Amino acid sequence: MPPEAAVTADLARAMADLTVELGRGVSVLIDRRGRVVTVAVGDAADTPLPPFVGEAESRLAGLRLAHTHLKPGGLSGTDLTTLFLNRLDALIAIDVDPAKQGGAAVGLAHLATVAPSGSETEDWIVDEPVPVWELEGEDVLSRLRALEEELARQAGVREVKRSSAERAVLVGLGPDDAETAARMAELAELVRSAGATVAATTVQRREKPDHRTLVGEGKLQEAVSLAFHEDADLLVFDRELTPAQAREVERLTKLKVLDRTQVILDIFAQNASGREAQVQVELAQLKYQLPRLAGRGEAMSRLGGGIGTRGPGETKLEVDRRRIRDRIAVLEKAVEDISRRRAETRKTRTASATPVVALVGYTNAGKSTLFNALTKASALSEDKLFATLRPTTREGWLPELGPWGGKAVFTDTVGFIRDLPDELVDAFRATLEELHHADLLLHVVDGASPGAPDRVDAVQRILDELELEPPRLVVINKADAADPGVLRELEERYGAVSVSAVTGEGLADLRRQLAAVLPAPQVVEA
Repeated sequence: MPPEAAVTADLARAMADLTVELGRGVSVLIDRRGRVVTVAVGDAADTPLPPFVGEAESRLAGLRLAHTHLKPGGLSGTDLTTLFLNRLDALIAIDVDPAKQGGAAVGLAHLATVAPSGSETEDWIVDEPVPVWELEGEDVLSRLRALEEELARQAGVREVKRSSAERAVLVGLGPDDAETAARMAELAELVRSAGATVAATTVQRREKPDHRTLVGEGKLQEAVSLAFHEDADLLVFDRELTPAQAREVERLTKLKVLDRTQVILDIFAQNASGREAQVQVELAQLKYQLPRLAGRGEAMSRLGGGIGTRGPGETKLEVDRRRIRDRIAVLEKAVEDISRRRAETRKTRTASATPVVALVGYTNAGKSTLFNALTKASALSEDKLFATLRPTTREGWLPELGPWGGKAVFTDTVGFIRDLPDELVDAFRATLEELHHADLLLHVVDGASPGAPDRVDAVQRILDELELEPPRLVVINKADAADPGVLRELEERYGAVSVSAVTGEGLADLRRQLAAVLPAPQVVEA
């Protein structure tokens, strides 16, 4: 057919005849030289497309897709999404009347093209329906050249503005309530701690997840549109995706796809500075990746770094399952060795009869800052999630402990989070064993952030699941930045004392409270 024609009347009649004979739509894929390169039965989404389609944002695919509709009504949402996601030159839908034959069966033709960014339309431009012969006379190549020039100009502008940080669109699932809002705010903080920028957020309001894509294809289309307009190349889901869901979402969106668990594992990988933490993080990542290896080789090789690729890395993730299982066995033995060494250290502390206080709490509650204030130490303290992975132990002085005061051993531990991945609980078993042998669990709560009771409940659930027996004492941190009314409510609710680890406010009261509940040192009479 003529290269400049969007579609010809002869081709439309041939497609209509096949449509009437088969009782199903027919689609053809046409290149810019006017050659029909693919013929398929089905809708636009059923047409097989070459793998290179949609890879370059500064140009179009060089292919236009024409297909027939047995029911009039123009371009469907699926049609337009296929056009947009695959960067097709154009998409043409031809109405067909199954009650007629030949040219009489051909109805109006509907043409759409991708819209440049900043267009007042949506992501596409839809022309008014016209008879097929009018499309045959239109020079579609000139229109495409003008469109590609504009796309190239906008791609250049975006490239100049683009920073080195990944840009992510967050995708949530849940009702329109405070719990969903809190989860999405937490996911945003996780993504920022991992080193990416949150470009946009969208939430699917449905009770049950979609078994194929978690949120449904309609919400995926919305997320891809957001990613395009916000110059994002990453979708992050609030819920854990099954291996099949992750593959399907990647196939439909052609974007890098991560779930909440992968982001948490990536943060752990970034913050694992010591040998112990590195072993435990690699073990957690490999256990998570093992069931997800099938079909992910091409996707992983396309990532080129960023969130989800740190830790064991591409080379380890692309080896066969047997080698990964062998590596897991080696790491599990290393974790057992870590556990034995920590047990010996605990025996030494127990023999000294010095009381042990383990600081626990939600991530970024200020545990490390409070630990430094109580022990005069200089442990890493940052305003980011999971800054502390390797437990740190120091001695501190409690003036009210015993007749002349006494020492206590304080241990700073990894922060918890709601829905803590099972892989991390298993891998950090050696770290969490510290909690079983403490004399007191000091539960640190961030009083300056909304939703403190929900985070307290999340930590308490994890502590209960670990079957920890030591008594627990709640302390409200960040009093200098919290609302006084909220502080009073939290103090009454948990029988807690409020402190500011930064300013020192309330620390004397906390030390007195600790001395009151810890076992006093034994006095040896002369």
